[in-house]
Amino acid sequence: MIIRETDREFVMITQHDHACLSGHLAAQLCDDLFLEAGCIPDVLLAIQEHDRGWIRLDHTPIWNDRDQVPFSFNDYPMLPKLVLYTLGIDEVEQRNEYAALLCSLHYASFQHIRSSSHPDCIAFCSREADRQERLHRKLKLSQEVVSRHFQLLQLCDDLSLYICLNRPGSPKEQEHPWYRDGFKRSEPLLPKGNPRMIAEWVNEKEIKMTPFLFKKEFQTSIPVKHVSKDMIRSRGLNTAYTQAIAHEQEVSIVS
Repeated sequence: MIIRETDREFVMITQHDHACLSGHLAAQLCDDLFLEAGCIPDVLLAIQEHDRGWIRLDHTPIWNDRDQVPFSFNDYPMLPKLVLYTLGIDEVEQRNEYAALLCSLHYASFQHIRSSSHPDCIAFCSREADRQERLHRKLKLSQEVVSRHFQLLQLCDDLSLYICLNRPGSPKEQEHPWYRDGFKRSEPLLPKGNPRMIAEWVNEKEIKMTPFLFKKEFQTSIPVKHVSKDMIRSRGLNTAYTQAIAHEQEVSIVS
């Protein structure tokens, strides 16, 4: 779950909805960024489904007693995440092996998992390394192409998180700190020496992206729930979340 807190409510976005937004953003990218046109549908599927494992976790959000907020993707307990990450990648592999390879590369890149000495983290990394080796051998794609598609997945993940983590219309100095200075993961996609891609809110419904890597300006949206803190106190998080009505947050991507 992606969480933004205000005085009276928590703004809550499921990880899978965020991933679907990532996929919509990816579908608007210029085709030449993909290097291999024949792989585009597989890459778009990977980006759209990369957080599939979160569907079950986000179905019933849980409360962080220490911080008095719902658990978010950032602080959710590690062990259930690892189990569902694996399940999500398995489900993607049943649909498309190349998409699963890209999703596996994505999760195996998480530094807090890679650097952990916890046996479950070590086992997860080992299993995903085996999966990646098996799929690499079977698919026989060039490393350059796979690396590019992995970069596109990570960039679109970041672009979607930028939309989800920020209050619409936020001035640059009030943005989430991760992306105030632009998107580091855009650097491999740009000519050497070019500044990284930067986004900024023009108003509550428009985001300007520079340089503009898309085919054209476009509109997209994501379901958002505003969950009342009073309702959480009186009815509990699960009931408050279930009864909150989702609305579509619309945003236009402009040059």
